[in-house]
Amino acid sequence: MGREARCTAHVGNESAEVTALLESTTVVLRGDLKRKWDITALQNLRVEDGGALRFEAGDAAVTLQLGEPEAGKWLKKLQTPPPTLAAKLGVSAVNPALLIGPTVGTLDPALAEALAGAITTNLREARMLVAVITKRDELARMADFHADMICKTVWVVHPKGPGANPSDADVRLELRARGYVDNKTSAVSDTLTATRYVLSEPPAKKRVRNR
Repeated sequence: MGREARCTAHVGNESAEVTALLESTTVVLRGDLKRKWDITALQNLRVEDGGALRFEAGDAAVTLQLGEPEAGKWLKKLQTPPPTLAAKLGVSAVNPALLIGPTVGTLDPALAEALAGAITTNLREARMLVAVITKRDELARMADFHADMICKTVWVVHPKGPGANPSDADVRLELRARGYVDNKTSAVSDTLTATRYVLSEPPAKKRVRNR
């Protein structure tokens, strides 16, 4: 969601000037008054008094003096359901993906739910490749596999966080060297992230003039 505002916050009997952040799943207050709430836990969301965003969080009544029109923008985003992982990946029954991996264990539950009903085994029907990568040396094999597909898009799903193998840098270096461009990232679960890479067109050959 990505909104940020300096405002006066009232939380129960406490008041302070804060930096309020509207993130994808949480509302965060930073400054003299520090709070963090899951958006799904907020109750009775509304805008009153010309720009005061009000809601209940647990036992506390909260008011953020955001002003107009900012309070209305926050309210709209807070009341809009976040996109599903399937929507973020762009997979569906009419836009199916071909899945490769994992080679060890079961598929991550969040990813399995997103791909349910949106998988094909036909290389020509697949609109994208979803590759679950657990080791750096699997990247080259994945790229070689994708080279035989018609679609140019691949979602690389791999571990996230410090010490991840492969790391974001590992994936980026390998695929950019093979002519891919990364253009979107999405969290998959607490342990996995996904980055969308698109195979760019090969550079046009220079014409040689006959003299």
